[in-house]
Amino acid sequence: MPTPAHMTAIVCLTASGLFSTWPALAGVSAEEAARLGKDLTKVGAIAAGNEDGTVPEWRGPAFYSEEQRNYTLEQLEDIRQNRPKELEDSFNRQYSEFAEPLYTVTKANMAQYADQLSEGHKALLERYPDYKMIVYPTARSAFWPDFIEDATVANAQRASLEGSDLLKGAKLGFPFPIPKSGAEVMWNHKLRYRGTAARRYNNQAIVRPDGDVLLTKIVEDVKFKYANPDEPDTKGLFAFYLSTVESPARLAGQITLVHEVADISEGGRLAWIFTPGLGRVIRAPDVGYDNPAPGTDGEQFTDQVDVFNGSMDRYTWNLVGRKEILIPYNAYLLNSPRNKYKDLLTPLHLNQDYARYELHRVWIVDAELKSGTRHQFKKRRFYVDEDAWSIAIVDCYDNRDQLWKVQEAHQLTAPFIPTTNGAPEVIYDLQSKRYFVSALSMEEKLPDFEIEFKDSYFDPSALKRRARR
Repeated sequence: MPTPAHMTAIVCLTASGLFSTWPALAGVSAEEAARLGKDLTKVGAIAAGNEDGTVPEWRGPAFYSEEQRNYTLEQLEDIRQNRPKELEDSFNRQYSEFAEPLYTVTKANMAQYADQLSEGHKALLERYPDYKMIVYPTARSAFWPDFIEDATVANAQRASLEGSDLLKGAKLGFPFPIPKSGAEVMWNHKLRYRGTAARRYNNQAIVRPDGDVLLTKIVEDVKFKYANPDEPDTKGLFAFYLSTVESPARLAGQITLVHEVADISEGGRLAWIFTPGLGRVIRAPDVGYDNPAPGTDGEQFTDQVDVFNGSMDRYTWNLVGRKEILIPYNAYLLNSPRNKYKDLLTPLHLNQDYARYELHRVWIVDAELKSGTRHQFKKRRFYVDEDAWSIAIVDCYDNRDQLWKVQEAHQLTAPFIPTTNGAPEVIYDLQSKRYFVSALSMEEKLPDFEIEFKDSYFDPSALKRRARR
């Protein structure tokens, strides 16, 4: 079942520039912008299906009942606790034509589907004999609030990008519904709507080749300032993010606070960390790029949180184009509370019996490390769903040009927000044969997507008081 935690997915941690305080600059032509809401959806996806019908026309909110679009947190928790099978059945019950698999991709038949596979999925199929991809009929279920769609249409002609990180003229919606560069596609991912605030109970796991699991529990509070119609930002802030590690004991009590700021000329994001061993709050200048994320044992870099976040200044960004690719989508079964972590976290890879793949059109973006800059990934290829502007797959290459890590974000729509996001997120390390999973919530409380935070909650002085408790 879609949960708002998976929409927050941590923050769109961007160390970059914005937005409505800048003079409006021309984006695409009026003729191009006029396509939005016609042959293109209002957020820029091709509305029609493909010729053979394997990718259908966009239907968005039509996939969900009025009841599903208006669930409260209390109603969702009641269903989850007392009628859990209803969550995984709700999608299939309404649209039975999407319930049964079409075929399964395995190592034995992968050549037949090679043109629809990412290099990462080819590698997983080749290396792990029991890895498979169960493919279902495609359901284009992503949709957005009216105010996001309308703002996106307006952004088409007023938003612009200088370099990779200085965004001008964008407000509320996706900045670039008709992208002309790879960096513009990435900005759409980074600023996609995920509600205005949430508290998420995020479990993340490192799974060793023998199946041994190291679990970390984190509580995350987030408040989005961009795409927030009730509290438009006036201070150059994108978002606030606060995380507290609950376990294991060696990490418990660590607190991280991040302010995503708009003006990169002032030094980019602001971050503070409290560690119990040190006993005080310190400024953290290196919360970004390929610095290891807390509790991941180096399997997730900071800029891999939310699949990708942060400044893009170390790479060149090439827009390859649109293509039909098999991506993880409508992951209701994978997120069912009837499942336990022990059922999902099998040796070498997730239990693929629970994963659902569909054929979707994606934007492909290649990131190449610039000469004279440093990152442990020399190249990355991103596959971004055209309906949701959410990254579904990333192929990550090391500095020897060898495929090193494969990222998956299993997409699902939360119609009561509404938004589409990846949960869980998985990073497969092809060298160590370990994998890392975040946004695991089946054994936790639902995220609180009705919570409200004052900006003062994320003040560094409040962090100090919280640390002393």
